[in-house]
Amino acid sequence: MCLNNNDTAPNPSHFEDSEETVAAPAHRDIAWNDYKDLIKGMRFFDPHIHMVSRTTDDYQAMHQAGIVALIEPAFWVGQPRTGLSSFKDYYSSLVGWERFRSSQFGIKHYCTMGLNSREANNEPLAEQVMEILPLYIYKEGVVGVGEIGFDDQTPAEEKYYRLQLELAKSAKLPVQIHTPHRDKKKGTERSMAIALEHGIDPSWVIVDHNNEETVKSVLDKGFWAAFTIYPFTKMGNERMVKVVEQYGPERIMVNSAADWGISDPLAIPKTAALMKMRGISDETIRLVTYQNAIDAFGKSGQIDVTDFESGYAIDHTEKFHGNSILRGGQQPSPAKDSLVIN
Repeated sequence: MCLNNNDTAPNPSHFEDSEETVAAPAHRDIAWNDYKDLIKGMRFFDPHIHMVSRTTDDYQAMHQAGIVALIEPAFWVGQPRTGLSSFKDYYSSLVGWERFRSSQFGIKHYCTMGLNSREANNEPLAEQVMEILPLYIYKEGVVGVGEIGFDDQTPAEEKYYRLQLELAKSAKLPVQIHTPHRDKKKGTERSMAIALEHGIDPSWVIVDHNNEETVKSVLDKGFWAAFTIYPFTKMGNERMVKVVEQYGPERIMVNSAADWGISDPLAIPKTAALMKMRGISDETIRLVTYQNAIDAFGKSGQIDVTDFESGYAIDHTEKFHGNSILRGGQQPSPAKDSLVIN
């Protein structure tokens, strides 16, 4: 998720290495088109991206860059929801229209379902949401309960985090944890401690939005460590390269968390290209940008790699509730470099 209106500065932990982190690298001016050939033929799986906030252009670019599958976690939509119906419609879109829209661009769509930490603080509404969550977590393509955890680390957030951990246990689904932007280390440690307190196997828990301050503890405790490549507010991909160089690929995965903020749905292929430039092996790149996400969320029993590994069949004659992504005689891939729009 993005920062709220009170978060005008990046996380201070991002700058603990001061000069080394801030210094501009020599390759900064290399355009994406100049190095995307480095990853030609590679497949990518983005385990955290909010496509409901993205455009059809993004879907096309992602497909062309090698992204074959993704997971869309339920999250905050930028302003507080005011009623239960808005949650119902949102959850339904994640297993309905958005999944269909993704399929029309050759990308397999999965999702995680949950009550996000920010809106857990509206307790009257949160109680209602908890009553309907079981109606959604058992649906086809739901690969976990998430993203859940802490934002401001309030008692209400802890209450609904605990309830959703129990829900994940009963449904035998992985847990996708959102770690807070503020006081991240404390929030991450608290999130893991509570999960262990509830008897959840850490190999069933993906701790997201890690940085250099949290990664060692997350890995040492046996959890999956997910890293979000998101400009200024989370991780940059140069730092991600250094993390992989230091810790290797085991139980580490990369995501974009692209949403309605200033974010990049091509963060994973760009990070893979940078890793390739820095001499990281193809197998390590494959693990952190593809296979580890499948292994972690595959515990849900919902992921079959044969659905996307050899290419996802696109049928533009399909419709969802009578609706198509195409209008009239539209073509699926219009010429983007043309001045004339027909």
